[in-house]
Amino acid sequence: MAKFKKEKIKVDGVEVVVYTGGKGEPLVFFHGAGTVDGHDFAEPWTDKFKVIVPYHPGFGESGDDPSFTAMSDYVMHYLNLFDMMKLDTFNLVGLSLGGYLAAKFASEHGHRVRKLALIAPAGILDDKHPTLDFLSVPGEEMLGYLVSNIEVLLKRLPAKPDLDFIGERYRESATTARLLWEHPIDKKFTRHLKRIKVPTKIVWGDQDKIIPVQQAATWKKSVPQADVQIFKGAGHLVHLEKPESVAAIGKFLG
Repeated sequence: MAKFKKEKIKVDGVEVVVYTGGKGEPLVFFHGAGTVDGHDFAEPWTDKFKVIVPYHPGFGESGDDPSFTAMSDYVMHYLNLFDMMKLDTFNLVGLSLGGYLAAKFASEHGHRVRKLALIAPAGILDDKHPTLDFLSVPGEEMLGYLVSNIEVLLKRLPAKPDLDFIGERYRESATTARLLWEHPIDKKFTRHLKRIKVPTKIVWGDQDKIIPVQQAATWKKSVPQADVQIFKGAGHLVHLEKPESVAAIGKFLG
């Protein structure tokens, strides 16, 4: 993340790490349930935006808050963080679990969001095309579910993962489990998506093995003003496999 600088901010007693880079309108990126994919893919956005990449509590370089057991806890966390950073309005991009969080934030606090972009977002209940129960997938098998071309992800991982790397993955899995184990889906979430009134773009890979691309139809129905763009030959981490998806989001936000 050569174009980003690191900052530590204490929010309600929890030290969180935020990376920022670029100049222009603020663009906040919410990562997903893991952070191994990194954030360097977002560097092209720094040409037009001030890109802000926070680590959620319990993920990456941020500290933990064991009291966080629901998505609403993260919404409140970010309201506090954004107030501390004096971020009144901003563009918001969310990936997977971060897409769920971004959509929930926008449905509840839309006056603070200029435009919204979601990358293979989680959160929708679809009995015909259910989201993979990734908490039940052995860690060593998970990589094959994330991308259609495993080489795209392998080059971002250490050749021989050390104990710190393994421990970090376990920590992020434990945080996700605490958040989703008892209440994996909020059945009321979809009904509130109609409150998203800001321009919205949704991108998806047609070979997503974690959150089936067929769920995009439900998102389109729930957020009528949303534009959905499907990228062929990409898995769940479409932003890594298809850089043109990142460019498409940048163009939309710009």
